[in-house]
Amino acid sequence: MRRGARASRVPSRDTLFAAVAALVVVGGAVGIGLVGSAQPSRVVGAETAPPWPVPAVDDRLGRAELAGMQNVWGEDLAMHVHTHLSITVDGEAVTIPGDIGHDADTKLAAPLHTHDTSGIVHVESPRRESFVLGQLFTEWDVHLDAVSIGSLGPDDGLELTTFVDGSRWSGDPAGIRLSDFEDVALVLAPPGEAATAPPAFAWPPDYR
Repeated sequence: MRRGARASRVPSRDTLFAAVAALVVVGGAVGIGLVGSAQPSRVVGAETAPPWPVPAVDDRLGRAELAGMQNVWGEDLAMHVHTHLSITVDGEAVTIPGDIGHDADTKLAAPLHTHDTSGIVHVESPRRESFVLGQLFTEWDVHLDAVSIGSLGPDDGLELTTFVDGSRWSGDPAGIRLSDFEDVALVLAPPGEAATAPPAFAWPPDYR
């Protein structure tokens, strides 16, 4: 799947993500929420080839903090949203690992996390606020920008196309705000090859 690798790029967390308090307005209510820096969608992740494993347990809280999030295990939830993410490279599905931003044994749950390899991203926060796809990739330690995922992109003869609910989405996918029952598909394919969205995700009945 990979034709050459570039070096990993993991900048200092202090220079990239300083969380600041801000007013958040959701559904007519005003509350205090944590948002990222001026570029909350900027991803701090390694430029490596798939498979992209879940970070080690000891690193997961640090990765969440890099993305501007804290451990919210056991807190009362003000929002509970589910988004589905899929990644396809040259027609081959890439596994989204379980327990990104999560570990039951150490009671860790970042507001954005996964439980299994279904691609379902859980947004569980004690505050109503916006979360973006780039924060998940920072937790995952996988680079993401407008043209590449990890180390895969133009240098490998691959073009990134993003689909949201089956429609093409322009711009950097890291900035996609996660919404309930949204289907986000990242497709890397050779230039000139017609990129198509995968079939819509079939949500399990217990999520409806």
